[in-house]
Parts: sequence; structure tokens; C-alpha cells
Amino acid sequence: MSKKEIPAETRAEHSPDAPLSIHAMTVAYERRPVLWDIDIDIPPGSLVGVIGPNGAGKSTLIKAALDLVPRLSGHVQMFGRPYAVQRERVAYVPQRESIDWDFPVSVLDVVCMGLYHTLGMLRPVNRRIKRQALNALEEVGLAEFAGRQISQLSGGQQQRAFLARALVQEADLHLMDEPFAGVDASTEQTIVTLLRTLQTRGRTTVVVHHDLQTVSEYFDHVLLLNTRVVAFGPTEDVFTPENIEATYGGTLTLLDHASKALAGHARGVGR
Repeated sequence: MSKKEIPAETRAEHSPDAPLSIHAMTVAYERRPVLWDIDIDIPPGSLVGVIGPNGAGKSTLIKAALDLVPRLSGHVQMFGRPYAVQRERVAYVPQRESIDWDFPVSVLDVVCMGLYHTLGMLRPVNRRIKRQALNALEEVGLAEFAGRQISQLSGGQQQRAFLARALVQEADLHLMDEPFAGVDASTEQTIVTLLRTLQTRGRTTVVVHHDLQTVSEYFDHVLLLNTRVVAFGPTEDVFTPENIEATYGGTLTLLDHASKALAGHARGVGR
């Protein structure tokens, strides 16, 4: 049974241990609902893919959880408390398109930003911070680019830099908005490896994702979203043709045709 089929009065109590707990949340833009009555608990240590068509509210879900957009109703807790008092436990990787890449900072500066909360106001970045940032860059394969301006990197390298910034925070909850969008195959594999490493460390990660073909491979839990929650749970249980059809509707046929066309093109090129 999907979440939207569960009456509000019969919903289970939310767990105070949930890294992310969303309680009956509705978000609207100019009186148009973008998210409606979202009510879920993200299990600790899970790797969750948020799946749905364009305009389904996937990015808005992340932003509303982080108080970046106002909620019309409902509330959000992280580890049983509001985000405002849990910021240090949460890392956020925004969509690459939303970032001003012309801002004059080095790759190392960007990663060090993930540790500013440990310095206090107006205190300079010390050797310890830089060493931690360099270790994070090493983990994502960018150590040799530490001194380069962030605008001089490729799109995939820029995404790696922001992943390193999230990594250096050593957060317990990671929220990532389309980290695979527009990256090359090498960067995609680096991201997947990082996600799995975080999970082995007991971290929880929620990822807005668009590629249906890799969902089962990348995520152990899936949230199927289209304004409302269509289904949420372990991937093997809820990522079914019926739930995908309910999420995408007629769009699914177009996506399926496009995937087959691309696959056929790739086979033709390889001959």
C-alpha cells in the first residue's frame, strides 16, 4: 500500500531516531500545490533515491526540508529536532545549475566552506581545516586541482568539489539534488562509490535522481513522488512497474521509448 492510501488518522507515529522525518508537509508556489501532505520517515543508514517526473516536487522536497522554501503546512525534523538546531549534522549538495561558478574561489576554498561552522565568525582557515579539505579532495580524485579556480573545472569536476565539501563536514545526513546530472561516467562512478562509502560509515543519504535504469543498482530505498507520495520503502518492494506507472503516467511510455532508442543507437555506434 502506498503512503497516500493511508488515512492521516491511522498513520504510524514518527520515530525520533529518523534522520529525516517529514510530517504532513504541503508546499505551494503562488497557491499551486507542489507537494501535498508528504508524511514519511527516512530510515537511519539508508540510501534513498527520490524519483519522479519533472515538476513532481523532488527538489522542492529537499529545499523545504532545509527551510530554503516556505512550507504551507506540516513540519520537518532531523534526528528528532528542527533543522535549525541540527545544521552541523546535515550536508547539502544543490543542483549544479543553481551555483554561481564564476565566484572567485579556489577548489580548496570551496571544500573548506564545509568546515566554517567549526571555526566561528571571522576566524581564518587553519592548517587542520585545509588538511581535512585536502583529504576530502583526495577521496573524490581532485587533490591535484586544489589550487585551481572553481570556474576552471569541468562540470563533473565541479560536482566532485561540492561532494568533497559535503564529505568534509562528516555529516550524519546528506541531501543531494541531482548529483548525477550532466556528469561523465567516471564522475558518476565516483559519486556511487562515495554514496556507498557514506553508507558503510552509518550515514543516511537522500538523492534526487532521474535515471530509472540505475535506481535498483544505486539505492536500497526509493521514494516515488509526484506531488504526493506514490510509494516509499525498500527498492525491491516498491520499485515496481505498477508504482512507476502510477508515478509517471503517460510520461513513462515516452521515457521507455527514449531509453530503447538510445540503447539501439549505442549498439549501432559500437558496430
